Amino acid sequence: MFKSFLRRFAVAALFTGLLAGVTAQAQMTVPFVKKNIYSDTANARMDISAAVKKAKAERKRVILDFGGNWCGDCQVLDYYMQDNVNAQLLAKHFVVVHVDIGRFDRNVDVAKQYKVPIEKGVPALAVLDSNGALLYSQANKEFENMRNMRSSDVTEFLNHWKSKS
Repeated sequence: MFKSFLRRFAVAALFTGLLAGVTAQAQMTVPFVKKNIYSDTANARMDISAAVKKAKAERKRVILDFGGNWCGDCQVLDYYMQDNVNAQLLAKHFVVVHVDIGRFDRNVDVAKQYKVPIEKGVPALAVLDSNGALLYSQANKEFENMRNMRSSDVTEFLNHWKSKS
């Protein structure tokens, strides 16, 4: 009887240890590195204008990334954009402009111009063609919950919107 108890106890302890390991691994799948991605001194309109000129010369598209340095999901999006596959797609097909929204009180007019409802959450993206025309604006919080997404979700987005050059 004592052996049976020990066996059940050992199995339960092993199962609990495995479950704790799986839970810890699931919680650590998205690394967080706090970076200064969004400049609070940048002129968003000038940066977008320069990006459109560059995109036109290089036959690329422009991605406007609206967010704030305080935003964990914005940090995760940036981390995923640095992934090797995504970094290559960005370099080949896009010019990226990071637009600082402050605490939802900066560049609000720019977000409205590009039909990006930042009040629904950030990060929020817009895609422009090489002439500056709006092709896509994130209206349904597609990337607002990046910590629960994968790098491959960003890859899929970039492949869908990449320039056809």
